[in-house]
Amino acid sequence: MRSRDGQSPPALGFLTVVGHEPLGLFGGYLVLNHNGRPLEFHCTTPVKPNRAQEILYGPTLEPFLYGEQIGRALVEKSSVDVQLICTDLAAVLAVREHVSQPVALVLPPEVEERPCPPPGATASRNSLPESGLEARPTPATPAFRIDAAHVHGILPAPFSLGRNRLAIAADHADDRQRLAGVLESLAGHFDLSEPFARIRGAIDEARRGAR
Repeated sequence: MRSRDGQSPPALGFLTVVGHEPLGLFGGYLVLNHNGRPLEFHCTTPVKPNRAQEILYGPTLEPFLYGEQIGRALVEKSSVDVQLICTDLAAVLAVREHVSQPVALVLPPEVEERPCPPPGATASRNSLPESGLEARPTPATPAFRIDAAHVHGILPAPFSLGRNRLAIAADHADDRQRLAGVLESLAGHFDLSEPFARIRGAIDEARRGAR
């Protein structure tokens, strides 16, 4: 969507991946204006790694699938230039290597500032969530399993901007300042975690409609 002068309106991108057995992974990318209204939505056909890929890629498989194969394709498909990209899955941060915009991991409000766990450790519910497929929630206390090898490149100390708690890729530490500039007028009222529920709902609807 373009304005009359040919420029894209100020916009934010929201990118996530949803797993559906036995079909595989569906990526979704929602572009919103600063009022939270949708400008574009794109989703992928299911992506499912084969056994050989699982073996060969090892702990790098999710960053490759989520960030490069799925995330990069969705961002490149969009006709709207966004000011930043948000995700709720740590593996999607790998898309930062393929885009010019800052990419932020949106954390749950209860996440505490603590370092990444040592190799082989199992994180508590306050650790950085890696992916929806890794989640092992209970009705009262949701918990996330995360492997330290999988969070390579993530800045381990979350930070707050208004009501939102975020983390960024360690290789792009200057993204924090860029994020602050974009979100300065929005952080107090814009809940960056809310659009991901819209994406998951839209993917579910598209999947049911394709049956």
